[in-house]
Amino acid sequence: MEKIAAAITGVCGYVPDEIVTNDDLAKFVDTSDEWITTRTGIKERRILREGGCSDIAAAAVKGLLEKKGLDPMDIDLLIVATVTPDYPFPSTSNVVCDKLGMKNAWGYDLIAACSGFIYGLATGAQFVETGRYKKVIVVGVDKMSAILDYQDRSTCVIFGDGGGAVLLEPTSEDVGIKDFILHADGAGRQYLLQPAGGSVSPASIETVEKRMHYVKQEGKTVFKFAVTNMAEVSAQIMEKNNLTSDDVDWLVPHQANLRIIDATADRMGLPKEKVMINIQKYGNTTAGTLPLCLWDYEKQLKKGDNIILSAFGGGFTWGAVYVKWAYNS
Repeated sequence: MEKIAAAITGVCGYVPDEIVTNDDLAKFVDTSDEWITTRTGIKERRILREGGCSDIAAAAVKGLLEKKGLDPMDIDLLIVATVTPDYPFPSTSNVVCDKLGMKNAWGYDLIAACSGFIYGLATGAQFVETGRYKKVIVVGVDKMSAILDYQDRSTCVIFGDGGGAVLLEPTSEDVGIKDFILHADGAGRQYLLQPAGGSVSPASIETVEKRMHYVKQEGKTVFKFAVTNMAEVSAQIMEKNNLTSDDVDWLVPHQANLRIIDATADRMGLPKEKVMINIQKYGNTTAGTLPLCLWDYEKQLKKGDNIILSAFGGGFTWGAVYVKWAYNS
């Protein structure tokens, strides 16, 4: 029996029109362009003033459908990786399906913070590899501005809004999702989380007054774990698949911090020209960073390229996915 693989056959991203630069933030936060750029590599980010996470996701998915010439009814499954859903329920996936008329699709949201897209990619691939579905869309998206405390310069300067979508389809060629290594360690939740709004601390006057509905991060600890784990898992997936630095055509790293990206590339022995970087213009869009990178760099990708996607996020969650690119742009 012919082995079926899940291949990425299309990608599309979306970012809001409004650009907020470091200088813009410095007008109301105790920071500067030099302070932000030196520590993160970020120069600007996009912000969605009106609407929710589903609007970003729907724009990316609509663009993907149009690009591939697909009818919304062709889609079997939609997985949306996000930590900023429109509502606690129903899922943002349900909302996107309704907005785009994808009546034949079912779907769900997946929460793994910045690792959400690689979790979703690995999950979506299983539905294709089993032969169950022919067309699966995986979205990584976040409207981080909705949960940022613009009085906290340590977090509000890092994040932006945006996201992207990829189409997974079956193939018998030697391309597609080849392997993945995923990890989680819930002990890390204390260092990066949104403290209130869930069942442990439901919304109340007290939680609002204490600003508990915003992202809280212990930056130095998160940085240390991210540098170590993101770099190590990227090296591990190379070793597991007998890949040398010469074999790897592209690293697609989570865009959280330029120093973390550099450390990961160094651990893998990759030169900068093999590393996808767009953190300077979008900031950290959480689950959206990886598909946005693929979207930005799509025209440079060639069929057969060996690509490593790597991420680290709150939870803690981290992992890497090895993909052999399936098409020429």
